[in-house]
This record gives sequence, structure tokens and C-alpha cells, in this order.
Amino acid sequence: MKIRVGFGFDVHQLKDQHPFVVGGVTLEHHKGAFGHSDADVLLHAICDALLGAANLRDIGFHFKNTDDRWKGISSVILLQETVKLLADKGWQVGNIDAMLCLEAPKINPHIPAMQENIANAIGISTDEISIKATTNETMGFVGREEGVVAYAVCLIEKA
Repeated sequence: MKIRVGFGFDVHQLKDQHPFVVGGVTLEHHKGAFGHSDADVLLHAICDALLGAANLRDIGFHFKNTDDRWKGISSVILLQETVKLLADKGWQVGNIDAMLCLEAPKINPHIPAMQENIANAIGISTDEISIKATTNETMGFVGREEGVVAYAVCLIEKA
């Protein structure tokens, strides 16, 4: 059996009175992530981890922020498209481990819904998806609530 690991990272600026979508869940908060799509930092990091593991470049290569097809689109769709790209090369997702770094809002109450969204998009069990969150202890751009960061690692295997 052939396996590979991938690493993903994403960051988005936070803006007042902007929707905050993380893991396909819209969070109640006075700020939200800004980007070309829905700016779902978690799903973008996961897409990059998966694409990297399969040696398929990165999310910006496949879903350019200059392409109107992707403007405002749900990142759940980007994740589904990423999984199709992997399947075309004979890869399937084994598991995902992800970390969010932000000061607020609290993520823990939303993790089960995020896991469900990701599992449904990929076609794996929620048991295969770990999501954690931490703060930046009020330091840096994350600590000042100017941005949000996500990291993800994944395992993929030949189908």
C-alpha cells in the first residue's frame, strides 16, 4: 500500500461585519475572514495538505483568486473538487489533523459540525478528522484579531 502525507497552511485577514465561515460553519462574531471565496481558512489549509500530498501543487493553482467561477464560492465545494483531483490520480483520504489559531470566537462548540461538513465533502468518517483550536495568547496579528490561521496535515493512500 502506498501512502503519503501532506501539510497545509492558510491565513486570512479578519474584517469587521464580514461573515466568518470556518469548516463550512458560519460563526457568530463581529469579524470575519476576507477572501475571494468564502475565505474558509480551515478548508483551504486542508485542501493544500491534500493537494501537496498528491503532488498536485496548491489551492491557488487550481482555484485562482482571479477566476470569477470561485468568487464567493463555498470552500466545501473547493474541498469536493480537491478530492476529485486526488481520485483522478488514484488517491483516497486516510485522515486529517487540523489546527485553528484565533483569539475569538470559541471553536470547540462548532467542531462536531465542522467534522460533519468535512466528512460529507470527502466521503470519510468524522472519526478520521481531528480539529483543534488555540489562541495566540494575544500576540501578533492573530492576537490582535487582525487575522486567522489554520494548519493541516493529512494522510492519503492509493485506492
